[in-house]
Amino acid sequence: MPTPSDTITLTIGGNTHADWKNYRIESDLMTPADAWSVSLGGMTALTLPSGKRIQLPPALTAALPWAKVDVRLGDDMVMRGVVDSLDEDISKTSHSIDLAGRDMAGQLLDCSAPIFTAEQISLPALVKKIVSPFGITQVRIDASDPLTRTKVNVEPGDTAWSALQRAAEANGLYPWFEPSGMLVIGRPDYTTTPVGKLIMRMIKPEQNNILSAHRSRCLHDVYSEVAVLGQTPGTAKSGGHRGILARAISAQVGLYRPHFVTDHECDTAKIAKNRAAKLLSDGLLEADNLTIKVRGHRTENGTPWTPGQRVKVIIDQYNIDGEIWFVMGRTLVGGRDGGQTTELKLKRDGLWQLDAHPHKNTHRRGKNAAPVQTTFSN
Repeated sequence: MPTPSDTITLTIGGNTHADWKNYRIESDLMTPADAWSVSLGGMTALTLPSGKRIQLPPALTAALPWAKVDVRLGDDMVMRGVVDSLDEDISKTSHSIDLAGRDMAGQLLDCSAPIFTAEQISLPALVKKIVSPFGITQVRIDASDPLTRTKVNVEPGDTAWSALQRAAEANGLYPWFEPSGMLVIGRPDYTTTPVGKLIMRMIKPEQNNILSAHRSRCLHDVYSEVAVLGQTPGTAKSGGHRGILARAISAQVGLYRPHFVTDHECDTAKIAKNRAAKLLSDGLLEADNLTIKVRGHRTENGTPWTPGQRVKVIIDQYNIDGEIWFVMGRTLVGGRDGGQTTELKLKRDGLWQLDAHPHKNTHRRGKNAAPVQTTFSN
């Protein structure tokens, strides 16, 4: 049995629940909505008078869909979100209940964005306009020199998540939710201290803390050269220009593998060059995937495993000797019988890059400034 500090609990409607038959809590920076699911199974059905139906246990009556939920590992929050579904299965001898949900990104992913047109709107004001109708009030924007949009149109059919992602990408940023429920518009931080070592060695096996590892390498999206073709539309004062061309070349690819892209959003040579470099790094990012399973849900320094962490890896069979890898995703798995394990999805450190990819009709306000944090709440 896990210790109290390692017990997974759900708090729903003021009630806290634990002792799951099994649970699964997934979080990935590349997946818009993090998900959780738990099962209570094998409960013996109560003997009830004829004509009576089996009721949910009173502590779970608040767990109807759309109830807010806090998922914790001991005292540490690992996800804050909403109950998406509740399934019950009843037989003569048993009663099982399955609960599942996602963090608040799930609501933004499912639902349409507020329809509006705005002019001269800053990034914090634009983000607030998109997410505040969904009750998301805690937002942190880590940005230097955010764009002021000359004009923004959110049209019918746009989801709230797609509108939010476009606003972030225009500034070279990306949206995700922290375990606390804070929406962050920011970038990966490759300067944080690694949280520990993951080891699988043929010598000194007593040092090993990896249960299993899987590495997948694929050439499909890897290119030796990426060229982006763009154009500048004409205006009343100046003519258009359709000859914008920028290239990015990789010294890591030994084969000749060119890739040409037409992107009408790239209306300057600088934007086209940044876009080419981003597409090149995206291919390298997807080419090498390392998945590691470890025991427990915490790093060696006691913090819960969380996407965005960095970790040193030593695996003799893969010729990885102390390299730093980036935790792109993690899945907490456990239950009554199988113990607690964590599956880590790792990418090579520094390969996930973001570039400013503005949509049309934008301009920058002011000069470049040091990174700042902007937080708003109702």
